[in-house]
Amino acid sequence: MVYVFDNNSFRVLGNYYPDHFQTFWDKFNQAVTVGKIISVREVRRELDLFVRYPHLSDWIEKHKNIFLLPNATEMRFVSEIFAIQHFQSLVRKQIILEGRPCADPFIVAKANFINGCVVTEETVQSNAAKIPNVCQRFEIDFTNFQGFMEREGWAF
Repeated sequence: MVYVFDNNSFRVLGNYYPDHFQTFWDKFNQAVTVGKIISVREVRRELDLFVRYPHLSDWIEKHKNIFLLPNATEMRFVSEIFAIQHFQSLVRKQIILEGRPCADPFIVAKANFINGCVVTEETVQSNAAKIPNVCQRFEIDFTNFQGFMEREGWAF
């Protein structure tokens, strides 16, 4: 299984200080090395704005190759997402006005393209335009960071 990480799940990593959670980081880095963990360029752009842990910023810079550009098929899928009027609010007006990145539709499109699993800390909410709601609508697998570790059988 390949996991496509949202920025909020990457930010959870900030709580795992490398000096104190070496075994965790060894497993996580191994998963990255074998291609089990990827993300999209827009997540990297979001992280550049919001990461507050220096060790996480350093890790992101060292692993910038996992933040992938969308291909043409994924871009067509993004347009399918936005064809549903309700999901157009994935990109809030404030984000547009401030020129900030919005990774949500690209995360879902990447997971759809590779038949992967989205990892996000967002939860399904009735009538919301959240990643898990979009995943449910298009039958794309999703979990949170804890669920990712459980699926991988990680125990420390």
